[in-house]
Amino acid sequence: MLNPWVTGSHEGINPASLRSSGAMEDKRNIQIIEWEHLDKKKFYVFGVAMTMMIRVSVYPFTLIRTRLQVQKGKSLYHGTFDAFIKILRADGVTGLYRGFLVNTFTLISGQCYVTTYELTRKFVADYSQSNTVKSLVAGGSASLVAQSITVPIDVVSQHLMMQRKGERMGRFQVRGSPEGRGVVAFGQTKDIIRQILRADGLRGFYRGYVASLLTYIPNSAVWWPFYHFYAEQISYLCPKECPHIVFQAVSGPLAAATASVLTNPMDVIRTRVQVEGKSSIILTFRQLMAEEGPWGLMKGLSARIISATPSSIVIVVGYESLKKLSLRPELVDSRHW
Repeated sequence: MLNPWVTGSHEGINPASLRSSGAMEDKRNIQIIEWEHLDKKKFYVFGVAMTMMIRVSVYPFTLIRTRLQVQKGKSLYHGTFDAFIKILRADGVTGLYRGFLVNTFTLISGQCYVTTYELTRKFVADYSQSNTVKSLVAGGSASLVAQSITVPIDVVSQHLMMQRKGERMGRFQVRGSPEGRGVVAFGQTKDIIRQILRADGLRGFYRGYVASLLTYIPNSAVWWPFYHFYAEQISYLCPKECPHIVFQAVSGPLAAATASVLTNPMDVIRTRVQVEGKSSIILTFRQLMAEEGPWGLMKGLSARIISATPSSIVIVVGYESLKKLSLRPELVDSRHW
């Protein structure tokens, strides 16, 4: 999931379960803050604020990744850096944030993801103590709930991302005002919503829903095993005095990069289904292979890794701090960091 804490197309990291790296925590004697130890009001307030800061920092690369995945060959941009420069020159800084206001509504899905994950873990714990089983079942359930909320927002924000001066990239084009000054942000949103309704009806807002599930559920499933693997290997290389958070902060981006490489093909297909109005995942795949070959499946990968790497560091480090800030008052004195 894009992770729900970062973008609508959340990159699959569930910060709520960073506490679940059991083997590492036992070995390092880390005091674990469990879900029941948190002041939920503080947790959600601080969590939303942290998530918003992350999104502001990585959103331009989410937009760039989306445009690279949709363009035919290299008709507009030759890569991540080229796209960044051209968008900046043509539209200024605001051009890198097209669709951002709409995309912020996925903050709701992020909180739903965290809550569903934790509640499902508690439920599965009655039947299995395996951390892998709990993480897989809870991650899949959380992704299902989050994507049900996120996909309609993603569809609208992605069409807004495609708006540019000159040649249009998506199916829909926002109509400017008679004076040629364009329309305000939410005026563009209303225009896109009307065009989607006119072309596809309500079903248009869930275009690519299955493709989204096939992208983000595997992404979560892949991220966790690699996160634990990298963290374990790095812990062997670090001195015993090295803080736990250090190799967590390194293993998070490594896991995100690995998951991005493995799931990018499906992410390209998902984006094209949603933006170009395709109705079939298989036909979209065949068309992409025919037009651009296997390398077409890796479009936007560098932008995806660039956006996932800093967000992974912030999530891993920031979430641990978030849990400490959200600790229930009566437990603060009993914890020593």
